[in-house]
Amino acid sequence: MSTITIRLLRHATLLLTINDQRILVDPMLSKKSAMDPVPMAANEDRIPLVDLPVSDTELATLLNDIDAVIVTHTHRDHWDHAAQEKIAKDKIIFCQPIDEALMQSQGFTRVQPIESNFIWNDISIHRTNGQHGTGEIGQKMGTVSGFVLTYGEQRLYITGDTIWCSDVEDAITTHLPTHIIVNGGGAQFVQGDPITMTINDVLAVAQFTEAPIQVVHLETVNHCYQRRPDFKAAIEANNLQAQISVPDDGASWSL
Repeated sequence: MSTITIRLLRHATLLLTINDQRILVDPMLSKKSAMDPVPMAANEDRIPLVDLPVSDTELATLLNDIDAVIVTHTHRDHWDHAAQEKIAKDKIIFCQPIDEALMQSQGFTRVQPIESNFIWNDISIHRTNGQHGTGEIGQKMGTVSGFVLTYGEQRLYITGDTIWCSDVEDAITTHLPTHIIVNGGGAQFVQGDPITMTINDVLAVAQFTEAPIQVVHLETVNHCYQRRPDFKAAIEANNLQAQISVPDDGASWSL
């Protein structure tokens, strides 16, 4: 049986190992407090709120060893200046088509936009749609994507920055993922609805599919107000411990 291993570094930054290929997802590599806070939030805490769970030396080795990068969208908590500086310009960058020109302008020479599907080293990468909020704020947040990575029997769906919506429902119905990673935190500005999955959104995902779910995108950015204890309490209250888990930064698991 094919195996996919996953390591959560921090926030939405994941290290995947699939078919001996190492793929870094949504790298935010800045040191703690290196960036200005997300504006129009309920606080002015500088981000990231926590450091990466690796030393500078370990990070350099990790970045040297990766074979590709997936960027769901280019907001700075998924593709920050540190990532643009530290990742070698000749690494393969998989992205949504709207971000191709920007990444090329940043000096990356092997940018591969994915319109719908791309096969790479026997790994099938499907791009999915999402909604980064509702109404005017959702429109201002721009185009975002998720990705389904299929290798052998495993189909890993990384939702990206989206709320529970018909796009996520369609992605699950179409690709029948065997495993799902959702971006939680209930990110929200002082006005408008949440722009990433809330506790209720994650519970809705669990009602729609029997696939195991991991919740990431937590406790790193100042406008994500729902924290790990909040998600864990809701999971326990709904007796969903067997389906939903909330990994700590640095945690690894296998599919």
